Amino acid sequence: MVMLERFLPREDFDSYEDFAANFEVRIPENFNFAYDVMDVLAEERPNDRALLWCDELGAEAGFTYAGIKRLSDKAANVFRAAGIGKGDPVMLILKRRHEYWPILLALHKLGAAAIPATHLLTSKDIVYRCQAADVAAIVCVDEEGVMRRVEEAEAKLREKSGGAGDSSGYTAFRYKAFVRSVHSPAGADPSAHAASGVSGKDSPWVDFNALRDGASEVFTPPEHPNANEDIMLLYFTSGTTGMPKMVQHNFAYPLGHILTAKYWQCVKPGGLHLTVADTGWAKAAWGKIYGQWLCGSAVFVYDYDRFVPANLLGVICKHRVTTFCAPPTIYRFFIKEDLSKFDFSALSYCCVAGEPLNPEIYEQFRSATGHKLREGYGQTELTITMATFPWMEPKPGSMGKPSAGYDIDLLREDGGSCDMGEEGQIVVRTDKRVPAGIFDGYYRDQELTDSVWYGGIYYTGDMAWRDEDGYYWFVGRSDDVIKSSGYRIGPFEVESALLEHPSVLECAITGVPDPDRGTVVKATVVLAKGWNASDELKVELQNHVKKTTAPYKYPRIVEFVTELPKTISGKIRRVQIRGKDTSGE
Repeated sequence: MVMLERFLPREDFDSYEDFAANFEVRIPENFNFAYDVMDVLAEERPNDRALLWCDELGAEAGFTYAGIKRLSDKAANVFRAAGIGKGDPVMLILKRRHEYWPILLALHKLGAAAIPATHLLTSKDIVYRCQAADVAAIVCVDEEGVMRRVEEAEAKLREKSGGAGDSSGYTAFRYKAFVRSVHSPAGADPSAHAASGVSGKDSPWVDFNALRDGASEVFTPPEHPNANEDIMLLYFTSGTTGMPKMVQHNFAYPLGHILTAKYWQCVKPGGLHLTVADTGWAKAAWGKIYGQWLCGSAVFVYDYDRFVPANLLGVICKHRVTTFCAPPTIYRFFIKEDLSKFDFSALSYCCVAGEPLNPEIYEQFRSATGHKLREGYGQTELTITMATFPWMEPKPGSMGKPSAGYDIDLLREDGGSCDMGEEGQIVVRTDKRVPAGIFDGYYRDQELTDSVWYGGIYYTGDMAWRDEDGYYWFVGRSDDVIKSSGYRIGPFEVESALLEHPSVLECAITGVPDPDRGTVVKATVVLAKGWNASDELKVELQNHVKKTTAPYKYPRIVEFVTELPKTISGKIRRVQIRGKDTSGE
């Protein structure tokens, strides 16, 4: 298509080997996605569908490329009037509201740094992020709980700074404007505060949509909004250890997601793509804007607060979604539905990422829909790094093969490259080439950056092994791998085995110190509805693992709990389980 021709010398490849050897992305100087892609699409294809949105209550809204450009220009004028400009960090807490897309593009147009964030943040989380990134403004959904936590954070920051100054010794929270998206509760008057622009006396809030509606549609771009190396996005990663890291991506980052959208998700011009993700997570950048629009596919958004599998399946079929991406958990719920009731005739491609896929889920979904789930691997710091690409046959549970442009290796602890079948840490070699879309480092933390990226190598912290066909298999985070009686045991394989048992809803595998074996495997299990904890069930689960995987990997300790400790993004905090076992609490 015409848009991709601007950035790819060649689009089509005959084989994975051809793709790996010859794929290349041309990155123009001073690239800005909002101007160089979105505005171009608005000029060349003004009436084509760019975004289709619906929510769980039945509301729907559609936006053309021209419509998105108009809204982004008006939003840019609102930000400019509020004093937001080049380099200013702006936090967006917008869930899956359609306002996110033009607001994000408006920030790009100004050269500002967007910080997508989840609505699940506590006031403490917001304080930390505001201090760490010196946030200039917050745009959040018009929901009482979210707004209250932002207000609490703002009050705490003012209290710590002694009012409005910097006397406390750290960078004070200097807000230029708190703004909120609409989507007011039913019955509310969205124009109530339009005249004054604020929501009450001494309130930090202004009604963003009221200001946007009154803003000019004519936006004059800054003379030099950005260079490629300027910060476009900051993502706070909710790691399983320590405080969140600030992953820094520059303005060339969107072009890295051509790989993600065209060659892994296989979106099509004129198609409709759905990636299940809140806009607060990096997965939204992977599947809800950049690569999809570069490839000419519209983005589909289903806005919901409560995940109901049948409802999601229903909107996929009703709106004739053509390509779909979701984590394994979504598919795990899908296969428990009667899939024969749904019309998947429009659906052409499905992929999955987030954790290794259980083969049973793969087979049941393929049997019901005819679609082979294609797995992928990456990080917030990267784009799609390994995947089952179109020329490859899926191996359920495997991440696939390295993406073109990524020089991937597996390293032992001594720094040597692993042999076939040998477990090692996944690294990206960047001494000869740097993949389009790789992060620039951790914002304001050179020491942390240097600890994972040195000698021309980026160390992902993830462990894997490679089979005889060149497919990679995820083992776990390096900190999560268990060493017991001379064996190395990855948690995901054991967890996958346990999840096949009908009694197991969720589980986490960790290591517990043992005087004889050094470490033994422990399973912390949340039971499915209708099952009760018992010694008999423990033995049954242990025997199930022995039959499903190598017997030495079975959990010698099984603990039943009502819930697992998790990060704000839903990742299991195995470190917390290990800490509890070590301390004896």
